[in-house]
Amino acid sequence: MTFQEIYGHEKPIGILKSALANERIAHAYLFYGMEGIGKRTTAIRFAGALNCRETNPPCGVCLSCRKVVRKRHPDIITITAEGQFIKIGAVKALQEQMKFRPGEGGRRVFLIEAADRMNAAAANALLKTLEEPAAGNILLLTTSRPHALPMTILSRCQHLRFAPLPQEEVARYLVEKEAIPAEKAAILAASSGGSIGKALEMNQEDTLAQRNGILEYLATDDPADLLRRLSFAGRLGEEREEILERLQILRTCYRDALVFRETGEAKRLIFRDREEVPRTLAGRLTGRLLLSNIAAVEGAIGAIEQNANKTLTLETMVVKLA
Repeated sequence: MTFQEIYGHEKPIGILKSALANERIAHAYLFYGMEGIGKRTTAIRFAGALNCRETNPPCGVCLSCRKVVRKRHPDIITITAEGQFIKIGAVKALQEQMKFRPGEGGRRVFLIEAADRMNAAAANALLKTLEEPAAGNILLLTTSRPHALPMTILSRCQHLRFAPLPQEEVARYLVEKEAIPAEKAAILAASSGGSIGKALEMNQEDTLAQRNGILEYLATDDPADLLRRLSFAGRLGEEREEILERLQILRTCYRDALVFRETGEAKRLIFRDREEVPRTLAGRLTGRLLLSNIAAVEGAIGAIEQNANKTLTLETMVVKLA
């Protein structure tokens, strides 16, 4: 694939193209933005371009580019979390590989996915590499949580921000690449928050059912019914990732309710296809209470991300909700 096949993100791609054209490549880049927005895809294209054999990289057709597409390029190495964290062993292995010249291409590229998941030991080890970069090696870090990375690492990378995509771009991708009917694509795009990955998740029947279940609960929530609230907390999941996904849905609904209360415009809603729920909440809660609820959900998200007790965190949150 080439840069032209990426939907949106003209600004960061333009910066990368300029760096390639002028041979001014930084030793480390940080690709940051929301989940499912195209950071990893762009990073892989850039890694391919750094080793492409043609004059307008990445060409997508030379032997090197074909190896990138097949995930078989020996000089493009992906590092991901083992379980919950990226551990020091992965960083030490990276440092060992840097001692040798690239095997085929002009540069060896290390793609560290979800770099915020490095534990403290791994982050400290990587810092040493960033302070003394080895020639011919490029580090590409991706994250949706740049604030979770140490400032010492942030300060040694060139930052590329990936903004949420316009709804039209998300819908166009869904129609052109996934063959989703235009009307359904428009609804998914409106509910995606600018993330193609989120739109694809929401297109799965079970994900839509989960979202609708949360929305239906909110439409009939009774603050006086504590047992029902605690039961709802128990339905938010057991695993960290599924809990975070459902809390994002909860936060988005309160956000929609606040937007509708302040503007009265349904077109501004993320869950536009379920307009009746934020409309109901907007009529029932004041702006101050909606802000308080958003803060309560965000507090729970932060606690879960920091590995707090899941049951206690969720039960505390539902008791706080107005």
